[in-house]
Amino acid sequence: MIFDPILDIFRGKAVTIPPLDGALRPNTALDDAPVFARMPQADNLVFWQGQLVASSGKTLQTPDGVVLQSFAADVTAVAVSQKEELAAALDDGSLTVGGASMPLPVDVRCITALAYGADGRLWLANGSSTLHMSQWATDLMMKNASGSVWVYDGSWRKVAAGLAWPYGLLPDGQGVIVSESWRHRLLRLDAGKPRPVLESLPGYPARLAPAAGGGAWLALFAPRNRLIEFVLQETNYRHAMMADVPPEFWIAPALASGRSFLEPLQCGGIRMLGVHKAWSPTRSFGLVVRLGADMAPLFSLHSRANGTRHGVTSVLEHQGVLHVACKGGDCIVTGGHTEKRGA
Repeated sequence: MIFDPILDIFRGKAVTIPPLDGALRPNTALDDAPVFARMPQADNLVFWQGQLVASSGKTLQTPDGVVLQSFAADVTAVAVSQKEELAAALDDGSLTVGGASMPLPVDVRCITALAYGADGRLWLANGSSTLHMSQWATDLMMKNASGSVWVYDGSWRKVAAGLAWPYGLLPDGQGVIVSESWRHRLLRLDAGKPRPVLESLPGYPARLAPAAGGGAWLALFAPRNRLIEFVLQETNYRHAMMADVPPEFWIAPALASGRSFLEPLQCGGIRMLGVHKAWSPTRSFGLVVRLGADMAPLFSLHSRANGTRHGVTSVLEHQGVLHVACKGGDCIVTGGHTEKRGA
């Protein structure tokens, strides 16, 4: 892939996607996992007031469906401080901390992730300076890179800008690790220049969560797809599609697929004799990756093209058990005990 830019001059730009191999070898672990809770658009997972809490649309709920808080807009990010203070961001661009509204910098309007560091500072990922969280597909199709990362220690300070949809945060003693979705990578932000720590991911990374014993859990909310990668290269076609086609039917990643006959398909993704092949092209999947202390993948949990536990946006490990929010599958599943397993 190092020579691709040179070869592209003669052959045209190549559409290449990293394979699911090694630690990312496909399996059915997420579809085989027991359901912990049924919840529409289950998203952000936190442990608050002695229990697991998830965001679902405009509410924060317990796994048994008890609504703890309701908001005026969809919840886009949640974090809990060491003092049990809850920070919640909404799709209208607002942020509350401990139930009180917190002023934000003028260009922060798309909060995709929140995280408290061990030092008590609040980190914030701003996916876009012009769009809201619910417009994530538009941001990708416009090939934007107006995201930023901020930290609050008495006042807001911008740590990095020009990011292509930062979607996950993992503070550590040296700074913070950020998942940059549209560039398919993880970055480390500290006192110096942003440094990639994991690149060429086969999907779009979402939120990060600490793992027991060091390292992290990484959610990938949708797969990279050759057709989508091709459309991203075709400017005129992409703009015409965005102007004439409803967003849910764009040739773009999705949190769930197969729910309408109007959705775009690739030939390999069509059912043959009533069977949807697990390896077929897909706009949605479920993927969680266990990362080591050096951010290298160790193993992964999958819901493949023919599965239903798609659109994984958030994970949380608690007392040795992994909880996985499948936003596209409208549920939270438990990944079992978190030691390495076979595929």
